[in-house]
Amino acid sequence: MTVASSSEELHPIAILGISVFDELRSEDVTLRLNAIHRVSTISLALGPERTRDELLPFLQESLDDDDEILLALAEELGQGFVEYVGGEAYAHVILTPLEHLAAMEETLVRDKAAESITTISKSLSESQIEEFYLPLLKRLSTGEWFTSRTSATALYAAGYPKASQATRDEMRRMFSQLCTDDTPMVRRSAAKELGGFSKTLSHDVLLSDLLPSFRKLAQDDQDSVRLLTVDALIAIAEALSDEECKQYLGATMKALVGDKSWRVRYMVADHFVNLAKAAGQDIVREELVVAFVSLLKDNEAEVRTAAAGQIPGFAELVDREVILARLMPCIRDLSTDQSQHVRAKLGTHISGLAPLLGKEATIEHLLPLFLQLLKDEFPDVRLNIISKLEQVNAVIGIDLLSKALLPAIVELAEDKQWRVRQAIIEYIPLLAKQLGVQFFDDLLANLCMTWLGDPVFSIREAATVNLRKLTEVFGVEWAKTTIIPKVLAMGSNQNYLFRMTTIFAITTMAPALDVDVVRSSVLQVVNNLVSDRIPNIRFNVAKAFEVLATGVAGQPGGKELVAEGILPGLEKLRADTDADVRFFAEKATATAQAVANGEQPPMTEVVMTDA
Repeated sequence: MTVASSSEELHPIAILGISVFDELRSEDVTLRLNAIHRVSTISLALGPERTRDELLPFLQESLDDDDEILLALAEELGQGFVEYVGGEAYAHVILTPLEHLAAMEETLVRDKAAESITTISKSLSESQIEEFYLPLLKRLSTGEWFTSRTSATALYAAGYPKASQATRDEMRRMFSQLCTDDTPMVRRSAAKELGGFSKTLSHDVLLSDLLPSFRKLAQDDQDSVRLLTVDALIAIAEALSDEECKQYLGATMKALVGDKSWRVRYMVADHFVNLAKAAGQDIVREELVVAFVSLLKDNEAEVRTAAAGQIPGFAELVDREVILARLMPCIRDLSTDQSQHVRAKLGTHISGLAPLLGKEATIEHLLPLFLQLLKDEFPDVRLNIISKLEQVNAVIGIDLLSKALLPAIVELAEDKQWRVRQAIIEYIPLLAKQLGVQFFDDLLANLCMTWLGDPVFSIREAATVNLRKLTEVFGVEWAKTTIIPKVLAMGSNQNYLFRMTTIFAITTMAPALDVDVVRSSVLQVVNNLVSDRIPNIRFNVAKAFEVLATGVAGQPGGKELVAEGILPGLEKLRADTDADVRFFAEKATATAQAVANGEQPPMTEVVMTDA
């Protein structure tokens, strides 16, 4: 059928070898979405002129209101599409469809369209800003529906630096109007974007034009607006001197800290360190210490949680005496807070005070809190304390830390929450390295062996990794006399999980063992398990043989050990009745044979599994 006889004239872009036109008009959302994602390819085939004259108008006219499609289009137009329309000289033509998308009802579409407009504005010249960008900004800022006005707030910061002086004056006036818009959603957007816009203004203009708008937003009757002014407060404070912060922003800071809405106080607490750094030392000493204490004592748990996360950062900005006199009483209260989330957050951050307080104050004030939190009924609190002990160790030393905390650590090693037990295991090598071999053998060695029989696989796995790290810390000779005999003894246990753990431990420790240890101790146990009645154990034996062969490769006597002690066992496994056992045996044999022949074994990762 020819174009002339067609009942519907074929659109020019259909000359492409793909049915883009049909796909964009299809009722199938997936087809339309795929077509949109190929827009850059289509425009490349059409060329810049036809992209400007045909493709962009077609996209604007033909697309339906499906949010997924519109979001994809907004994203595609902002991703390097300028080059497809002929470069920066024609970048402004992309603004037309994006303006339409910036006024859509769906928030995600509007936000992506505004982001793309901001990206494209970087390619616009000053004349294009005046001729195309500012009119677009006016239309969106004065749109009948609030959706366009909310999008407009995000566009001022991008266009302002390239605008003429007269245009800048007009842009500030329009932005101020949006800050007092009748619709709360618009004011929220203005509050959110005010900080970014303030960074483009000169110091004097910021004080004269934008500061009044900021104050109005900070006193808005909607708490959803006020909470968004915290970021703007920080941005403005960074642009002012300490004295100006005190003069122009001090009252607003006080008001936000004591706001009747907990959400506003939460936002202040969550950004408190950045606010304090921006405000300067004078305000920190005179105003913000009192404000921070009030947030730490807030009636709402969410606010106290956010403030607890800011403790180390704020403590860096004040004197040691202030920490001890003003902050420590609050911290003690937080350690017994009714909310487990407050205590968990404190557990994560309290260790950060140790370097600031020094050894004596840490011992006196922090160690009792560590012990208390280590016994907390909520597992996350215990976990967070354990994971941050390195900072305390660096201040007071491992000897004192171990004496004070070791009883609690031993107790936690048997915690009913397996994640807590796992955290203790991961901390053991660090503890062992600094305690020394004698101390470890006396107090912790039996504990490490107990974990090998844990009912949770992740704990048993972590325990085998722990043994390898301990072997690296204390040496092969120590492992040969202290750890390996106990591990190998488990290989004859009636419970198959213990036998499986023996194989896991051997496999994990293999890279740290030498030929003599493997020959004298390890191989006999592994070969005994070749005929184990459990198939899962047998195919893990095959994996263990592979790792052992790789471990002794290159060591004196390694080739002979593999040929005499490993390959015979693998031959038995290759004839096994279980298909999985035969598979892993074949794979391990290839590696072992290469080692026996003096060749470089293939680089493969062996993953141990209990199923």
